Amino acid sequence: MADPALTCIAIDAEPFALKLIAEDIGKISFLRLANVFSSASLAKPFLEQNQVDLIFLDIQMPELTGLQFLKSLAHPPMTILTTAYNQYAIEGFELEVIDYLMKPIPFDRLLKAANRAHEQYLLRKNVIPEKAYLFVYSEYKEIKIDTQSIEYIEGLKDYVKIFLNNQTRPILTRLNLKAIEKKLPENQFCRIHQSFIVSLEKITSFQKSHVFIGHRSLPIGEKYAEVFLKTYKK
Repeated sequence: MADPALTCIAIDAEPFALKLIAEDIGKISFLRLANVFSSASLAKPFLEQNQVDLIFLDIQMPELTGLQFLKSLAHPPMTILTTAYNQYAIEGFELEVIDYLMKPIPFDRLLKAANRAHEQYLLRKNVIPEKAYLFVYSEYKEIKIDTQSIEYIEGLKDYVKIFLNNQTRPILTRLNLKAIEKKLPENQFCRIHQSFIVSLEKITSFQKSHVFIGHRSLPIGEKYAEVFLKTYKK
């Protein structure tokens, strides 16, 4: 069973900033963007009528600032502050916000904050996320790998290198990409090239011919491009 999605809204007085954050939220599988608002006063009636789990909230707005708005809520949802000003950080954390993001917000930073909110949400709901493991032989022993730790896999003829986010050296195992692809959860990984499989969650940005995991660039093969785009944007 998939983890439940968080219903969220975004509030920002700058139309371009609001458009950008809405697009980035759309790339995160466990977030469902219910609405966007250009002011806190417009968002308040929506919050009174609808269940919202998470707010992406700008601070400097006319009429009512984000912090004033947050203080006015009797039972505020989890909140991630988004701002161009760093002087409100202490006050923000005193209001127990999940995170404080400085504009312009890189997608990987937004994803980190969203993951933090998701973990809090699952703890509050007492939901234990399902874990999937991959078992491979490497260096004369069987290794158990949490698939959530895999960033990408590179194929080298009859071997593959498995790159993890929690160690610097990749794991080398005697398998081909086709065989290892069958062992991976379909909704978490995608083949993007004859030589590469990537974790969709670890992608921080992409172009027509490349995906990026942090500063690392991986090529998208022409024959895999269409399937990748459909899968990633699903």
